[in-house]
Amino acid sequence: MNKKTLVAEVAKKAGTTKKEAQKVVDAFIQTVSEALAKGEKVRLVGFGSFVVKERAARKGVNPRTKKAINIPAKKVPKFVPGKELREKVS
Repeated sequence: MNKKTLVAEVAKKAGTTKKEAQKVVDAFIQTVSEALAKGEKVRLVGFGSFVVKERAARKGVNPRTKKAINIPAKKVPKFVPGKELREKVS
């Protein structure tokens, strides 16, 4: 499912227009993105949590040159599914 399909499904299930559903989906994405950028967690009970994880620095290998390289530490967004979502998928 892509964003366009998601918007269409949200509009259908909420009984709104696609334009209104597009605004809601965009607002949701923007709000979650801003919260993660601040280092906050976003928890949606029954669905899951969006969190920021710290990846440690590590050594790697450039596949083209086979030389060792240092990969710096960085923060990455992660989604952790909730219990209800895991059960629904299983």
